[in-house]
Amino acid sequence: MTVEAAGLILPSDVLIIIMANLDMEDLINLSYTCKFVNLLVHEFGWSLYLKYNVRPSFTLQLARRSWSSFDQVRYDVASDRCWAQAKFNARPLSHPWRNKYQPKIALSASVLLVAANYTIYAYHITHSSSLDDGVPGVSYEGSYSFTDRPAITSITFIPDRHSERTVAVGFEDGRIHRVFLPHFQQEQSNNKPLALNIERDPPLALRIVDVIESLTCSDNMLLSLSSFGTAGLCNLSSDSPLVSAINLDCRSWSSFICMKSSTPFTAFGTTSPNPLVVHAVTPSSLSPAPFAILHSTHERSTAVYDITNAPPSAPWGSSKQVIVSGWYDGAVQVHDLRSGWRDSGVTGTPAPLRPMLTFCDPWSDEPIYSVSCGGGSSSVVGAGTARHSVVAFWDVRRPTEGWSVHAPGNDSSPVYSLVLESSRVFGVTQSRPFVFDFGPGVTKDTYPFLPPSTRSQHDSLKLNKNGVGYCVTQYNHSRT
Repeated sequence: MTVEAAGLILPSDVLIIIMANLDMEDLINLSYTCKFVNLLVHEFGWSLYLKYNVRPSFTLQLARRSWSSFDQVRYDVASDRCWAQAKFNARPLSHPWRNKYQPKIALSASVLLVAANYTIYAYHITHSSSLDDGVPGVSYEGSYSFTDRPAITSITFIPDRHSERTVAVGFEDGRIHRVFLPHFQQEQSNNKPLALNIERDPPLALRIVDVIESLTCSDNMLLSLSSFGTAGLCNLSSDSPLVSAINLDCRSWSSFICMKSSTPFTAFGTTSPNPLVVHAVTPSSLSPAPFAILHSTHERSTAVYDITNAPPSAPWGSSKQVIVSGWYDGAVQVHDLRSGWRDSGVTGTPAPLRPMLTFCDPWSDEPIYSVSCGGGSSSVVGAGTARHSVVAFWDVRRPTEGWSVHAPGNDSSPVYSLVLESSRVFGVTQSRPFVFDFGPGVTKDTYPFLPPSTRSQHDSLKLNKNGVGYCVTQYNHSRT
């Protein structure tokens, strides 16, 4: 039976079921058969395709709700192609700060936050009702300064009814505050400090005596980790938020919490004989003993500086029990908690779990300071390294074909924080935030305009011939 005949004979609901199992090329060919089938593909086929080919993105989330399904697919295809070709527009989001910091990034559907020293810099996410009107951009709102608090060391968005502008902020003195950012007003002056509403008494969770090194949130559970290894778990929906606290008894760097896994868990990156450990989360507490120890491929002990969830479209599926970690020895490790591949040569209980996949840049053994996943086809792992503002990328479907790029300005700095989206990568060095945009439709107005600066730090920035992106240095990991 020909496709044309099928369109005339088969009921619409049967055709829709068939569409759910077709890839993009098949849907395109099907839409050419006749007007009736073309209408079905545009009304149902592309939305079904999007359902099974997810491209998570904070900054595009609101705009995509008003885009047609076909426009969303069209955008995803264009950005995936640019990822495959390593083609993008690189943009700094500000001039260099006067001092060197260790900043952090937090991103929601409406705002990008960059926390550096005592200040939170806010960037508003713009909106577009259709793809033909242009892609959503980023515009600078202003800054929020904590004049009566020590330096900010960590920041993460937390649930607050329908607001997407509430964050938990960790400070150098061990306090954690819930901060409510006011909603963006177009008439606000970018030259004046913005009003800040902060919950000060009491602070979130327990007060500890050392630096809040890491804050992560999943559902209503907030996980904090101090530099000396005190981990606290807060239930933000409870009147008495502190649920549990444990002490890892070692220098600690990073934490990760996943409440959507079949077994909710937390992972901690430390400097110890066991740099990456996983603890179970019960309904009432955080387990003091790890149920999994995750080892590196290297024999010597190292440290884990960042932890994140795996790419949603990896070959092993979208399981929440797969985590990605960045290590001091320059490796990015992927561990599957369901795996039975354990290190039988090491004593201890539980037996250490070996990584299922390891990424590294053969031209650099610099420590990995930040990791994030997403990107083209939702299958990219990104890692911010310790020197020269280098970000490395690997597609998990082709792990030996990685490549690296220096951030705009080539700051001699680690990439302290990194967020991958479907078409964008946001990062921050000791001097400024930046973005790599792989999507179509980027113009000079998509990101903040930076007027020429007389400061010497700005001299290394040079616009591309297209007048949109800035020149950056990139290289392939292949040795041939």
